[in-house]
Parts: sequence; structure tokens; C-alpha cells
Amino acid sequence: MASPSSSVPAIQFTPSGIVLPADSEILAGVQADQNTAFGGGLNPSLETPQGQIASSDTAIIAEKNSEIAYVVNQVDPQYASGRFQDAIGNIYFMDRKVAQPTIVTATLSGLVGAVIPSASQAKDTSGNKYTLAAQVTIGSDGTAQGVFQNIVNGPIPCADNTLTQVYQAVPGWDAVNNPTLAGSIASAVLGRDVESRADFEYRRQASVAVNGNGTTQAIRGNVFAVDGVQDCYVIDNDEGETVNTGPTNYPMIANSVYVATLGGDANAVALAIWKKKSLGCSYNGNTTVIVTDPSGYNFPAPTYTVKFERPASLPIYFAVQIVNDPSLPSNIVSLVQQAIFNRFYGLDDTNRERIGATVFVTRYYGAIASVADNVPILEVLIGTTSTPTALKVAVGIDQTPSLNIANVSVTLVTP
Repeated sequence: MASPSSSVPAIQFTPSGIVLPADSEILAGVQADQNTAFGGGLNPSLETPQGQIASSDTAIIAEKNSEIAYVVNQVDPQYASGRFQDAIGNIYFMDRKVAQPTIVTATLSGLVGAVIPSASQAKDTSGNKYTLAAQVTIGSDGTAQGVFQNIVNGPIPCADNTLTQVYQAVPGWDAVNNPTLAGSIASAVLGRDVESRADFEYRRQASVAVNGNGTTQAIRGNVFAVDGVQDCYVIDNDEGETVNTGPTNYPMIANSVYVATLGGDANAVALAIWKKKSLGCSYNGNTTVIVTDPSGYNFPAPTYTVKFERPASLPIYFAVQIVNDPSLPSNIVSLVQQAIFNRFYGLDDTNRERIGATVFVTRYYGAIASVADNVPILEVLIGTTSTPTALKVAVGIDQTPSLNIANVSVTLVTP
């Protein structure tokens, strides 16, 4: 439908969404306006001066139409990004989570009584540097537990037993290592970039249940709101007996709630769970925190023992075969490895692999194909050993899938 003063078709706002006129329709409208302005008989050839002006005007109008469509789509939480998504988040009292470094719990060894100051540095086997978050003192057994954080924000993996080098000499500090924690919990919590569009929307959807109480959805939404939480899985057992759940047969005790969370301060996570779980409901998990009721009691306030799960790391391996086409980039192997890593952790604006979910290789074909033109994929296999043979991996509710980029094997096959 054209405006009274122009033959250029207007944008249509319909019940099913915005409809933009085709470029050919815009061009025809611009040429009609020109012809009217000059009294008719104008040569419509695009090689003429007026044809060049018509082509330029068409491009300008089409571009502005696209920008209007973009703004209109930003009103929809499914498509919103950047500042528009932040604005929608404000409706739910949500702020985008900032970038964080990888955090590693490590054992420091040395002279009994030696004080290791905060900011002391260690280095992993990949050359990444970490600083000690808080001062520690070597105990009577010659060791101390310390928390290190990478000097760079982002999802930089640090596998167990790889933070092994004292980078900055401190008197009395001899060695460092990050063994697997009790309960097979990984010593490192992977850092992250600024919260992605996909992760922000995933958390927004979970947040709509926060105003509820006593449901798994309310607990999950409240835990996701805790700073530093990257993933959360909540399920309840309303049976009067223990129920083995998921591929690892995790034993959920009778009439209980189970919460697994990756990242976040333990005290804040426990409080978030306690605030939303039902009265008298039991807990499961390998992490125990004492929560003090913050409602304003005089001393002593009631206290509660809250349990939740810090899931064990489940290392995932990929084996990719592609045809050794000479037209592929020379760095095709590293490109494919990075594409799989980005898809795994949702760094490409997709949802990351999560606690208790199944990892399917089909999610990765598109990521691999996108690294170059005509990537000839032969096979993609996945597994939990260095020789993967499967098309999917089922993750337990007490496991979080993890990926080291070195565990992505890419083989170029000559046909």
C-alpha cells in the first residue's frame, strides 16, 4: 500500500508480524515517483542518471526498512539482543552477568607456617596464569587449600592436575596442584565471557517462576539469579522411597528435592534454595551449608542444613573426520576445534551443554560446516574416552559436561 504522495510500497504491520516490500517493488515505486515528478516519459533504464538515482534510493529505503524490522523484532524476547535484551531483562529485575575468570581450587605445599600472600601467581601446563584470591598459610601437614583465578576472563579450561607450576616465587612455597575434589568434583569452575544472548534468554525464561514457591521451577529460577551460577538442574522425588534417577542412577532420597548447580557462592546458592523449597522437604547433594534465617529474628535465629550437588565434571571427546580438500583453509583443524568448543559452551549464541542433558553430535554439524565454504564432513563421533564411538552422550543429573579443546580430534581424510 503506497502513501498518498508516493508509489513506494509501505511496510505492513500484520497480526503475524512485519512484512517488508521486496526491493523490486521499492524500485518500481521510486521510478514511478520520478516519472511523475518529471512529467512522464522518463527513460527507466538503470544505466541512465535517473536510473542510478533510483537504484541508490531503493538501496537506502530497503536498508532503513531492514533496520525498522530489526527494531520491531527486538521487542520479542526470543530475538532481542544487546541493549534491547537488557531492557527486557529490566522488566524481570535482571542484569546481564559480567565476564568471569576460571576459578580453580588448588593445594599449595611448602614450609609449615609460610604465608602465601594474595595475588601470588601459578601457571598451568597450557601456559595460563592464575592469581591466588586470598592469603593462605601453610598448615602443619605442609599444605594449604587456596583458590586461584585466571588473570583473563573467559571460558579458559583448567583440567585437574594441570595447575602445577609456581610462577611467582614466594619464600616457603614449594609446589602447587589442583587434584580432583572430593566426590569427583572438578577443581575448576570454567569462566565465561559476558553472558550471551542465548544464556540471558534461557535465564529469563527460568526467572518467570521466581515469584512462585515450593516448585522446582521457582527453585531453579532463584538459583539461576545467583551471581556466578552458569547452570542449574532441579528435580524432586515425591515418592516415599529412594528413586534412582538419570543415567548415573543418582539415589534421590524419599520426599526430597535435588539441586545441582555449576558456579556461584555456596552460601548464596543454599539461601536461594532454602527460600523457595517446600516446608519439610529433604535435600540431596554432596555440598552442605548452614543457612541462617534472615527474616529478622532476635539472636539466635533459626538455622537450617541445606544440601545441594556440585556436579562432577564429565569430560567429552569428539572425533571429526572431514575430506582433505585442498580448497579448505590451512588452519581448518583449529577452526573446527574452536567451532565445536564455542558450540559446546554456547559462545556462538546457542545454548550450552547442560547438567543432566544429552549431548548430540547433530548439534555440531552446522558449527563445523560454518567455518569455511563447503566443508566436506565425513563423520562426527562423541564419547567419554579418547576413542569416541557414539552419536550421543547421556549426562547424569550429578554431572556437568566439560570439553577441553585438545579433546577434539580432527582428521583430514584423503579420498
